[in-house]
Amino acid sequence: MNRSEIENCLLCNSPLNTQMDWKGLFFNRFPKTLCHECEEKFVRYNHDKDEEVFSLYEYNKPMQDYLHRYKFMHDVLLAKVFAEPIHQCLKNRKEMIVPIPMHPQKLKDRTFAHVDELLKQAQIPFVHILEKTTLETQGGKTREERMNTPQIFRLKENAQIKDRDILLVDDIYTTGTTIRHAIRALMEGGAKSVKAFTLIRVSGFHDQTIDRSSPANQKITSSQVPKNIKKW
Repeated sequence: MNRSEIENCLLCNSPLNTQMDWKGLFFNRFPKTLCHECEEKFVRYNHDKDEEVFSLYEYNKPMQDYLHRYKFMHDVLLAKVFAEPIHQCLKNRKEMIVPIPMHPQKLKDRTFAHVDELLKQAQIPFVHILEKTTLETQGGKTREERMNTPQIFRLKENAQIKDRDILLVDDIYTTGTTIRHAIRALMEGGAKSVKAFTLIRVSGFHDQTIDRSSPANQKITSSQVPKNIKKW
């Protein structure tokens, strides 16, 4: 990666004024992308001990603006912004890394897969084994409507996941409906365990990820999901 390619903050366009010494040149694989003022606007998510999905940041107004520019204004360069923290969090994971997929038509409209790009910029290998079966999105639904949504994923044909440990990756966690459906599809397909990681968490929605009354999800035990940052 050309370290001189980013001279201005990707969010506010102010000069970064970074000085790269020899240690940074050889040991820091990710160039600086934000000024200090913009970095300070993003708040790390404070996990409760019983939460079952690990998330990096809280959903606040600056994060809302970032997502709007990245996903809906198609500013794919912004995938670089969180590359280093994502890399640090996932670089030593032993599971199969599986991004939450987009429906093919949605991918065509957006022109890029936003979760894939986050992982690519973070230099984290991944594989697609899920397919989204509906164009319907969770945005705009009430919490009750989200929780009652029919299954939205299926395994890809010939996907080999029997007895595999899997780590799902998505951009944002709200009620956990998307993650819950993906976990169910993977567990029913023979996965040994499924954990989940998201860049962002909307505060106020906890413990909704796994429906333990579902036979498909009764295999998921507390030892198989991250409880806090120490697990990572």
